[in-house]
Amino acid sequence: MSESLIVSASGIRGIVGEGLTPEIAARYGSAFASHIAARRGSDGFVAVGRDSRTSGALLLDAVTAGVRAVGLDVRDLGIVATPTGLLAVEDAPDAIGGLLVTASHNPAEWNGLKLVAAEGRFLSPEDGEDVQRRFGETLELATWDEVGDRRSLTGANEAHVERILALPVIDVERIRERRFRVALDCVRGAGGLVVPPLLERLGCEVIGIELEPDGRFPRPPEPVPENLGPLCELVRREKPDVGFAVDPDVDRLALVDEAGRAVGEDWTLTLCAELVGGREPGPVVTNLSSSRSIQDAAERVGAPFHHAPVGEAKVVARMRELGATIGGEGNGGVIYPGLHLTRDAPLAAALILQLLADHEVGLAALVDERPSYRIVKRKIPRGGLEVPELLVRIGDAAPGEARQDRQDGLRLDWPDGSWVHVRPSGTEPILRIVAEAQQEKDARDRADWVESCVRG
Repeated sequence: MSESLIVSASGIRGIVGEGLTPEIAARYGSAFASHIAARRGSDGFVAVGRDSRTSGALLLDAVTAGVRAVGLDVRDLGIVATPTGLLAVEDAPDAIGGLLVTASHNPAEWNGLKLVAAEGRFLSPEDGEDVQRRFGETLELATWDEVGDRRSLTGANEAHVERILALPVIDVERIRERRFRVALDCVRGAGGLVVPPLLERLGCEVIGIELEPDGRFPRPPEPVPENLGPLCELVRREKPDVGFAVDPDVDRLALVDEAGRAVGEDWTLTLCAELVGGREPGPVVTNLSSSRSIQDAAERVGAPFHHAPVGEAKVVARMRELGATIGGEGNGGVIYPGLHLTRDAPLAAALILQLLADHEVGLAALVDERPSYRIVKRKIPRGGLEVPELLVRIGDAAPGEARQDRQDGLRLDWPDGSWVHVRPSGTEPILRIVAEAQQEKDARDRADWVESCVRG
């Protein structure tokens, strides 16, 4: 298998034309369809959709062919945000699963497939492993007179907007009264089809850039502060109330305050957790690589706080286990079970506007009034590293009295509040290092120490 193709329990992702080809996509579609047919039978359809990447239409055709080759029908959603696609699967009574062609925040040369259960959430790790196993086996295909059909399924974007507006946690009239001006960067991804209509229904004036969903990303698509220069410039020039940026498949929301400062993606879940946790008692869950600020938010509103391994499916599993009222990941991904169990950037945008409307102050004040931390992230090529042995060596060498958490890689927490998390990525052939402390130098020192251990 090519190093530019990553096959895991959550799906596949690879560089198009190298590791990820139409043949691979078709075979993976057949493996998924075989899994679904074994679990739920063949009555119903598999919903398919894609983000706006230039390779998306090609791969969607291929994966659709793979599903039909096993004998299952397909309903095509077209270009949709990932959370929109999951809601469409949940809402359609005849949907027995879904496949979404997307590489999320990866660069434009990448694409992939995400696997959706009939309930409208990603497959469990166990079911994903079954798909992965079938992908490596010889599959039984349908005869010429039993292949599945393909039709369009429309209205998913509009349904997503309506579901958000109907949430009790969203006071639509109060938000409309504020007449927010919102700067928006959709990086020419699928967000241009769902975020502007939602904001307009909330009474916002939208000042948008890169809204056309043609997949020709004008900048690195991950919505991290170093990639948000154009949005920050737009905010400084146009003086809106807030700036929003989403990634190509619209499950992550990043914030820019009214001064044109990208505040960091951890603040999205931090502020949403404070809003929801203050209204709906229950646990808050986030992954091991997320900021301490999210734990602070839970403590401010008296909500129990819990960590989960990195990965949306694993966070969702912990949320279901604990009955969490909100959770997600510190990359701007907010999961609110009151809507559905997946990261949802349009939902997060509505929650942030609700918080701003409730407090009647700007985002800058909300952030500056709360404790802040400095986070440092590193990537190291995994190459030939023996990761399990490496993590044991790092844990054994940890200075001071560090508490160890081995749910996912290794997280070390020190009494001064600083921490570091090191783990192999599930989406790229790299080792990720995340460190945080109140002072950037301390966070950098923690990351440097881990990197020196890795490089040996």
